[in-house]
Amino acid sequence: MFLSVKGLAKSFGNNEVLKNIDVEIKEGSVLSIIGPSGSGKTTLLRCLNALEQPDKGIFSFSDGLIINFDNKLTKKEILQLRRKSGMVFQSYNLFPHKTALENVIEGPVIVQKRNKAEVEELARELLRKVGLEDKMNLYPHQLSGGQQQRVGIARALAMEPQLMLFDEPTSALDPELIGEVLRVIKDLAKENWTMVIVTHEIQFASEVSDHVIFMDGGYIVEQGKPEEVLKHPKEERTKQFLDRILNPA
Repeated sequence: MFLSVKGLAKSFGNNEVLKNIDVEIKEGSVLSIIGPSGSGKTTLLRCLNALEQPDKGIFSFSDGLIINFDNKLTKKEILQLRRKSGMVFQSYNLFPHKTALENVIEGPVIVQKRNKAEVEELARELLRKVGLEDKMNLYPHQLSGGQQQRVGIARALAMEPQLMLFDEPTSALDPELIGEVLRVIKDLAKENWTMVIVTHEIQFASEVSDHVIFMDGGYIVEQGKPEEVLKHPKEERTKQFLDRILNPA
């Protein structure tokens, strides 16, 4: 087990977005989170690296690190948590004035203070990995949305995280560009990266996931293996959601 999450809760004012969430993330596995808009899935993802700080809950990592959100986190604890994960956002969030290569290099050199020559070699390898060997010196405005998102994935990988977090990585893309991003994520899954993916791509979740969570109203309604949750759901709410997604009127 890489991470055990117990009793996670988060509110924004009077809006209780996450209600007593328990999640276990196994090392080398892919966990996909699905659910309607407003169900809490992105908030859950953002809590995993303290982009949103939960009101309650305990994170227990396999290396012995325990983060208790019942108490206000120290800066050191936030840093410990964020060092463990790399985040890929819906919008690419690239530096517009830096090339693809420079975008990938920035975090490891500036934040982690790593050797620039070593990081540049790694960045070139990662851009090759995501199929952008010939785009390294181009700026974001010269790249398609799918290419920018692949730079975003390479940038997150360059931080050498233990956990990769994806927040609907294809939602901002034109349909014809979605496949190229999903292929990169599938390749990472084959390499046994530990990943949590918020996605509305049900077929993709079925193919890539070891475990699927369906959320609604701040709760985990149903979870299990993809063939169970996505093909033979037990809960009526899960069935309604999947029917609406897979069989649009």
